[in-house]
Amino acid sequence: MSLRPLPEISASRLPDVCAFHLDDGAIDRYEALAPKAATDNSISILDVIGQDFLSGEGVTSKRIAAALRSIGEQDVVVNINSPGGDFFEGVAIYNMLRQHPAKVTVKVLGLAASAASVIAMAGDEVQIGKAGFMMVHNAWVVAIGNRHDLAAASKEMEPFDTAMATLYAERADVERPKAEQWMDAETWFNGEQAVEVGLADAFLPGDAATTRDGPKQMRAEMKAENAFIRAKMPRSERRSLIGELKGTQDAAPDAMQDAGALAAGLQGLMDTLKT
Repeated sequence: MSLRPLPEISASRLPDVCAFHLDDGAIDRYEALAPKAATDNSISILDVIGQDFLSGEGVTSKRIAAALRSIGEQDVVVNINSPGGDFFEGVAIYNMLRQHPAKVTVKVLGLAASAASVIAMAGDEVQIGKAGFMMVHNAWVVAIGNRHDLAAASKEMEPFDTAMATLYAERADVERPKAEQWMDAETWFNGEQAVEVGLADAFLPGDAATTRDGPKQMRAEMKAENAFIRAKMPRSERRSLIGELKGTQDAAPDAMQDAGALAAGLQGLMDTLKT
């Protein structure tokens, strides 16, 4: 019992004329506005690949496997902004995504470097921001010992680099030595360069909406460029041919309406090279 002389509160029910009853229609309208469970089947890779030794954080293949099981046999979007990390974890995640039975769309929001660029190659469609970046390089390792140990370590790294070069080459539709050159030089591609060389298919929707030539034309130009490269055509000559084909279309008020014609023209050039 309280030591203070507090008044008693009667808990008897109010008569119906005074009581408040929520209208059934109001309940229905409220439930219609209530937050719904997220239906976006997305996976975010926004950290180092593998478990970071210092922080204990990172994106692991175990986590991605759990996310894919939760999504099931549905389309999935993979958002990437990662500096890379553990090569084997990256390969495992890549293979999981490639085995996913539905469409996988990869979106490079900021950076897909090193092992994260390997993961990005798993997309059936790879989108990248115009201000985004991809970086490819040879695998790293920490080695210690005498010259024979170091030579052996170098030899052991070759299969890893070969696997990555093959992957990049197939994605970009270039010869493997070209991809090996990118890796040897630790090459950074901005969004436009990634689309141009074929490591990405298109820009993110927000950037694609402002692309003057349109994605169809850009993709056709990229394919023509790769065909000219395989034909060993000098860079200056390649650019000149594509520029001549575009002609006065660049000066048109809206190049989008001419994108189909240009794409057809570029395809014709590619067919000519094959004959």
